[in-house]
Amino acid sequence: MAANAVLSPTAKRRPVSWGNPLTYALALAVAAVSIAPVVYVIIGGFRTTPQIVADPAGLPDPWVWDNYARVLTQSDFWRQVFNSAVVSLGTTIGVVVLGVCAAFVLARYTFRGREVLYTFFTLGLLFPAGAAILPLYLMLRDLNLINSYYAVILPQVAFALPLTIVILRPFLTAIPRELEDAAAIDGTGRLGFLWRILLPLSRPALVTVGILAFVTSWNAFLLPLLVLGDASLHTLPLGVQNFSSQYTSDTAGILAFTSLAMLPALIFFTFAEKQIVGGLQGAVKG
Repeated sequence: MAANAVLSPTAKRRPVSWGNPLTYALALAVAAVSIAPVVYVIIGGFRTTPQIVADPAGLPDPWVWDNYARVLTQSDFWRQVFNSAVVSLGTTIGVVVLGVCAAFVLARYTFRGREVLYTFFTLGLLFPAGAAILPLYLMLRDLNLINSYYAVILPQVAFALPLTIVILRPFLTAIPRELEDAAAIDGTGRLGFLWRILLPLSRPALVTVGILAFVTSWNAFLLPLLVLGDASLHTLPLGVQNFSSQYTSDTAGILAFTSLAMLPALIFFTFAEKQIVGGLQGAVKG
């Protein structure tokens, strides 16, 4: 009897909940609005300019590879890729290292004014970078940093630190004090505890802030435009503008250049999507 009761097809089954259809429809609409322009730009690079003029929303017929080949054979493109990589990696390293140091102190040390200092950092989220462009340019000029990688890396690190600290502090705070006490008994100092225990356990948050810093730096346009007057130091966003100005009538070529310029950031972001979600969830829970 018991076996029949267990195996009976009439046993109670919980209905599968698919959620609110409106939520799915809204998510699909947002995804379509976000993805459609990217897909259009990538596919547009495989068309010719007459095809785009004749049918802007059509598919390539035939598929043309010359636009991408022409961009990839340009020396300017690869120089701009190198510049973007240097600036983005430098910004990412600076953001992660300084962010971890600041978040570690705010999370694991108790001192007077700690919460005030943390609030000061969080207020940085409300400060738009565009409002500081003019004084920032003047300060960089006085420091003789104009037309150098530092003119882009240092300000980007400064503007990325508030969000980095907001994400990292909850992770570092959530690590039990018992682990720190056990590490101290084993003779591990605070820095050793940070390096051997805190950082490995905070890997999702570190990956999150690193990717956000890298993608934001890779796509930055206004700051490099103002401080990088030397064309040999231009990053890819500036390269897109230069290419568009030089080949105004070559719409297909511009789309191909734009596609290749945003491709590294898209790939980087896509492969680390789960890490980003996990890092942000941990920050919200903390």
